[in-house]
Amino acid sequence: MDELGRLSKTAYQHASKMPIALILENVRSMHNVGSVFRTSDAFLVNKIYLCGYTPRPPHRDIQKTALGATDTVAWEGFENIERCIQELKNDGYKIFAVEQVHGSISLDNFILESKEPIALIFGNEAQGVDANTIKLCDGSIEIPQFGSKHSFNISVSAGIVLWEIYKQMKQLR
Repeated sequence: MDELGRLSKTAYQHASKMPIALILENVRSMHNVGSVFRTSDAFLVNKIYLCGYTPRPPHRDIQKTALGATDTVAWEGFENIERCIQELKNDGYKIFAVEQVHGSISLDNFILESKEPIALIFGNEAQGVDANTIKLCDGSIEIPQFGSKHSFNISVSAGIVLWEIYKQMKQLR
């Protein structure tokens, strides 16, 4: 992989991470969790927080899609998402749910205005981010959609939003 410019596991662990955290709230699918780990590795996400009943590594079904990213991306489990959010806020994070709700900001209109760290919450595959969790957020981001479906798979959503946030953060650095 040297010819592709990929970081080794050790180099990745010592690389400067983007000030981005992901929070997965009650995600059911181990394959979705693994896919989010893999995408997080690609964008140098600082940490993933697995909240509620979201499955946690190690598990072969997570590994199947993570392809080793559970060994590179830092993660922590929280039963209580409120505690997770409060700890991140205490650390200076702005918290945004990725959800279709009244007052959400369209991703194509979302602009990072500073280098302050950001945490993005992705919710359950069927119910989304819990309404009580949304109340604890600084805002909500919605991915524009133009077809007949009204949602993306969580792992697809994570990739779309991370790409936009990553591009903006690189410009602020």
